[in-house]
Amino acid sequence: MIYGHIGNLGNARKWMPAALCRALDCLVDTDFATLAPGRHELAGDDAFFQVIDLTTKPVEENRPEVHRTWIDVQFLVRGSEKIGFAADDGSNVIARDMLHERDLLLYEDVENESFIEMVPGSFAVFFPNDVHRPACMVGSPCAIRKVVVKVKADSI
Repeated sequence: MIYGHIGNLGNARKWMPAALCRALDCLVDTDFATLAPGRHELAGDDAFFQVIDLTTKPVEENRPEVHRTWIDVQFLVRGSEKIGFAADDGSNVIARDMLHERDLLLYEDVENESFIEMVPGSFAVFFPNDVHRPACMVGSPCAIRKVVVKVKADSI
């Protein structure tokens, strides 16, 4: 997992794979406030992004998830959000397997979960071995706009 803020990328482009640099460039260069929610193309078959409007919920109402084909670059446009994360050690109980349809595996819960607080401009990169639980509320439910850039894992 990688966590940062687009206003403070420093020398990240020197060590980050080109496909993830393109995702970060998209976050820096795009005015997401004016885009319609939904899927938007980015780099052919290797990357796209989704603009999502939702209301955060208590942690226990969100399932931890993991992807095997796509890397998630989650970016907060407005609001506040907490995201849980943990290493996928193979011991998690599967709640719903949608890997073939949507590259999404939902777990009942996850052990050794830590949390990061997202503020506008924050981004978090979740790799196929990173369980993550997005859209958790900070304090109370909050309307947020977020962007999830999907980068094909085999492109890095």
